[in-house]
Amino acid sequence: MADEPHGFCIIGDMEFSLLPHPAMPPQSVLSVTCTIRRRGDGLALTYAITAAPGGLRLPPSRPPERTDGLWRTTCLELFVADAGAAYREFNFAPSGQWAAYGFTARREGMAPLAMAEAPAIRLRQEEAAMAVSVAMRGIGIGALRLGITAVIEEIDGTKSYWALRHGGNAPDFHDPDCFVAQLPPAV
Repeated sequence: MADEPHGFCIIGDMEFSLLPHPAMPPQSVLSVTCTIRRRGDGLALTYAITAAPGGLRLPPSRPPERTDGLWRTTCLELFVADAGAAYREFNFAPSGQWAAYGFTARREGMAPLAMAEAPAIRLRQEEAAMAVSVAMRGIGIGALRLGITAVIEEIDGTKSYWALRHGGNAPDFHDPDCFVAQLPPAV
């Protein structure tokens, strides 16, 4: 494609629909989807949230910097695993803030993940929908297992937890059974 940066090899868009955890249903959120495009060692993601007009609570715009605790309010997340038990967690806030962590196994060995460059996060908002676009590099070019997730907070304080698959009686995005999206190697 002429508009793609030099050296990028594109794998077509993959769209995923997320499901709310049944123990914590949304009140005004109707749907959450994520479209992913692989670009060499990077990913372009677009999370789309549809809700009742004015129903979402969004954090205020902030400088695009690494910030812990983003999951306490509306936050889009991506879990990335290669082969084995180790995985990476990325948090993207509509505010522009982000976080990245590495784990050696399920909820073990958590450490800040070094990033050569910060993810670029952009919010587009309409009355009953929002889209958060994320561009990031340094994911790797091999096959990946992904857990695509979101925490959505509504104006009334309701929080819903969205994933491709849920297990257990409470939301747990770190559950390896949630890493169900398969991303083929970059070509």
